[in-house]
Amino acid sequence: MELLHQLLDFILHIDVHLAQIVNDYQTWTYLILFLIIFAETGLVVLPFLPGDSLLFAMGALIAGEHETGLSIWIMLFILIIAAILGNTVNFKLGSVLGAGVFKENNKILKLKYYEQSHEFFEKHGGKAIIFSRFLPIFRTIAPFVAGIAKMPFGRFTYFNVIGGVAWIVALLLGGFVLGQIPVIKNNFELVIVFIGVVTFVPAIWAAVKSRLQPKKLEEIIEGEDAKK
Repeated sequence: MELLHQLLDFILHIDVHLAQIVNDYQTWTYLILFLIIFAETGLVVLPFLPGDSLLFAMGALIAGEHETGLSIWIMLFILIIAAILGNTVNFKLGSVLGAGVFKENNKILKLKYYEQSHEFFEKHGGKAIIFSRFLPIFRTIAPFVAGIAKMPFGRFTYFNVIGGVAWIVALLLGGFVLGQIPVIKNNFELVIVFIGVVTFVPAIWAAVKSRLQPKKLEEIIEGEDAKK
């Protein structure tokens, strides 16, 4: 419960926490954010890291009136690499570990997350790799599912690069351009909440659908085996 409270505080006051990180670690901030984005996209056990709000807030902080010493273009390049590498590692993990790591009673690798992402992947195909970048939880699970489904690596990489570039550019530069508009700057916490709500709505809707139309893990695995 304490961890959840700390995570919520970090998300709601992410601009303050990022400013403290920049003040304490200066140019090491590039590496810290690289690791956060890499972890969210590359480690299937970390789907709740606040990628969207972090990117927007970081862009706004760099553009702000207080000098950070950070370059928006260096940050952009570093985080694009982190996003692409993260998804690649996630894909490889999925191809090796398979769907069996998701269990009904798991607190992190929940079966319903796999079912939702599998349905999303089945509906949108390779484009799901791009779309999922803008959807919390899905962006962490989707490349893992693509690995389980044995999607050709070249095809996955094509969508991975497009999605990674689009996600980082849209959120980081979005914060850089929009974050200093007075109405947004003066209501930054509300903007962060709005970003969180908008991006989590599809995940919530998918969770509702999965409860109304539950699937069995064994059936999904059999379906994947039949495709091989």
